Amino acid sequence: MVTHSIIMRPYKDYPRAYIAKHDNNTFESHSDPGHDTSTVTMEVISDISKAINGEYDAIHCYEFLIYQTANSEMRKQIIEIRKDEIRHYQTFYNLYLTLTNTYPQVTLSKQCPPNVKSGTVAAFTDEQETVDFYHEIARKTNDPHIQEAFLQAALDEQNHAVWFLYFMKDL
Repeated sequence: MVTHSIIMRPYKDYPRAYIAKHDNNTFESHSDPGHDTSTVTMEVISDISKAINGEYDAIHCYEFLIYQTANSEMRKQIIEIRKDEIRHYQTFYNLYLTLTNTYPQVTLSKQCPPNVKSGTVAAFTDEQETVDFYHEIARKTNDPHIQEAFLQAALDEQNHAVWFLYFMKDL
């Protein structure tokens, strides 16, 4: 059974109040007028949207892996990994909403691999590629909230990759 509902929580550390879109396709955000101003480009907004959809795909495919594996240790760990992916999804979703005042378009864009072995290999590869992508996003902006969110998620993704590599040895 695949569940597609993901509970959204407000991104409590990111102010919604002062968001300004400029003609040069950047967004300016700050919590108080004249303080802590950050600029976020449309490229970063697009990357956040891509990250949201990537997390959504991972959440879906990891649920599939959870039900496919007979290994209870693997199942338990993938459940924990999936919880991290849901947290990342919620964080990125709320960042996007806060920055643009619009909801992101969320769709499943990947077909889950058909079995545990190919799913584990695909998950390992995806987690590794995601680490690089999240570091890239963090480097593209001077917004400390976005940087922190993506650097923390990158750490989690690297940890996930290690777990999937560990499980690959037994497949």
